[in-house]
Amino acid sequence: MKKAEQPFQFKTVSYLTRIANEVATNLTQLKQGLEACSDTSIFNHTFQTLSTYHFLTRGFSNDFAQWALASCNRPELAEHLASLDIRDYLSLAELRADLRRLVAEYCEQNPQQAEQSAFEPFYFYEAIGVEVPLQLEASTLREFRDGLKKLSHAAFHFHFIASRLRLQLRTNDFSYWLESCLDLGALARRVNRIDIYTNTLESALERIISLVERELDS
Repeated sequence: MKKAEQPFQFKTVSYLTRIANEVATNLTQLKQGLEACSDTSIFNHTFQTLSTYHFLTRGFSNDFAQWALASCNRPELAEHLASLDIRDYLSLAELRADLRRLVAEYCEQNPQQAEQSAFEPFYFYEAIGVEVPLQLEASTLREFRDGLKKLSHAAFHFHFIASRLRLQLRTNDFSYWLESCLDLGALARRVNRIDIYTNTLESALERIISLVERELDS
C-alpha cells in the first residue's frame, strides 16, 4: 500500500456568525446589499447555508433564493438564484456577481415587484471561520478511511465543500490529496462527482467511505 509523502491533515472549523450592516426589505435593497456586503456574508448565505439546508425537508439551498420565495413570493427569481451551483465557482467575487446580476435583471424587468415590501426583511449575516487542526492525519488509504469515519459534519463540510474556494480548483481536499499524493486519480474523480445537493452531509460522507473501502478491497 502506497504511503503518501505529504500526510492528509484533517481539520475542522468553527464559525462565528454576526449580523452585518446590510438589510433588505425589498428586492431592490437585496440587490444593493449584494453589492455592499462582505465576502464572508456571501459565504454564509451560500456555502455555509448548504450544511443547514441538508437538514430541511423543503426550501432552497441558499438564503437569497429562500427569501425571494418565502418573503417576496417570487418563485421564478428564487429558482434562478437556487440554480447557481457553488461547485462552479472558484471565488466568492464570481458568485456575488452572478447573484447580483440575477436580482438586478429581475428588478429591471419587474420594477413594481422590485419595490414591494417583503413579508419579512432579509438580514445579512457574516460567518467568520477559524480553522482547527484535528489530532488526526493519514499517510495511507486505510488511515484515510479510518479518519473519515471520525469526522464531524463541520469537518466534512470544511474539506468537501468549502475547500473549493481555498484550493481555487473545481475539486475538494479529499480528491486533491488522493490524486496528488496517492496517485489515485480515478478514485479522486469518483469522490468529486458526489452531488452535494442531492446528498446530505452524512450520506455524502458515507458514499466516500464506501468508495474508499471498495478501492481497498480491489
